[in-house]
Amino acid sequence: MYQGIATTLTCLKKSKVHFHSETNSLQDSGYQGIKDCHTNSYIPRKKPKNGKLSQIEKDYNLVLAQERIVIEHVNRSLKIFKILSSRYRNRRRRYGLRCNLLSAIYNYELALAD
Repeated sequence: MYQGIATTLTCLKKSKVHFHSETNSLQDSGYQGIKDCHTNSYIPRKKPKNGKLSQIEKDYNLVLAQERIVIEHVNRSLKIFKILSSRYRNRRRRYGLRCNLLSAIYNYELALAD
């Protein structure tokens, strides 16, 4: 039965992954409402209906985007491996191991570049 498309925040809640209370997390606008789960979360400010963002809010969004772009580049590099960009059809028990191996390969490539 079709359940509809779950939001990113709903998927995060269902995964039961918890951030350490001192961890800062930078999200995109798909995580609206994450402040209820994690107080050190930063999401872009949205323009109010029939209103405008102040210059401070625009600057905040710009700084947040500049910080997040580094993370997005890493995500793009990891999604070259099809295991992370498409449906995983193997044993669930080995998924974490395979993700760790891909991360190690990526980190090794970073070390070679330096």
